[in-house]
Amino acid sequence: MTERTEEETVACTVENGIAWVSFNRPEKRNCMSPKLNRQMRRVIEELEFRDDVGVLVLTGEGDAWSAGMDLKEYFRETEALGLGAIRKAQREAYSWWERLRWYEKPTIAMVNGWCFGGGYGPLFACDIAIAAEEAQFGLSEINWGILPGGGASKVVADLMPLRKAMYHAMMGENLTGKQAEAQGLVTEAVPAGQLKARVTAIAEALLKKDGHALRATKWAVRRMTEMTYENAEDYLIRAQEALHNFGGVEARKEATRQFLDEKSFKPGLGVFDKSRIGN
Repeated sequence: MTERTEEETVACTVENGIAWVSFNRPEKRNCMSPKLNRQMRRVIEELEFRDDVGVLVLTGEGDAWSAGMDLKEYFRETEALGLGAIRKAQREAYSWWERLRWYEKPTIAMVNGWCFGGGYGPLFACDIAIAAEEAQFGLSEINWGILPGGGASKVVADLMPLRKAMYHAMMGENLTGKQAEAQGLVTEAVPAGQLKARVTAIAEALLKKDGHALRATKWAVRRMTEMTYENAEDYLIRAQEALHNFGGVEARKEATRQFLDEKSFKPGLGVFDKSRIGN
């Protein structure tokens, strides 16, 4: 096939409040090139404040999620242009992963197939990760004489028990989706035929919750991973105060009214009806 344009490296559709964003280089197992990285940044930023988008799902076209960085375009061709080109390519990749980590709206990684090396960056950036049991996860860098860079080693160290992370990084052996779930790399693994339905169900559940509270919650959980208990406690107090004064106060009042006055919902068993805020 003819080479894809920059705009064609990422596919996107919005349906019923869910933005389905796809790596779109299936012929390359969705390896991330400088073109794809630039386009992904444009796409997710355009979606972030759209009123018709409440949840973003990141997946891959074809039989792969992403097989990592494109060895030819991201590494060999960029390195031939010198240090400036290398730094620029790194910024283009890491900047959209960073944007995704602190995204305004909930994000779900729908890992439909191969997820290797650099693919761990956006995998970690998503709030929830649901994988096909048949998916394959791997840090193959050790097999060709380098270390898992670009944040990949940090990802496994944060998400997996130390002994499992060390083995995964040092041995270069693949994990199935079920193994990745058992070791903490993904949230859940389901049969491939059930993957989209499961992700859709999670996204629909998130859409029913208050967006301000979701944003505050996901940011708080990420921030607290490197805090002491006391610092986290203080942070959460301030974050709750900020939520009450930045869009969350009306939601909290309405939820409290439905719980105390109407007794129409129980927080431990469901979510309040946010469509009644202001009514």
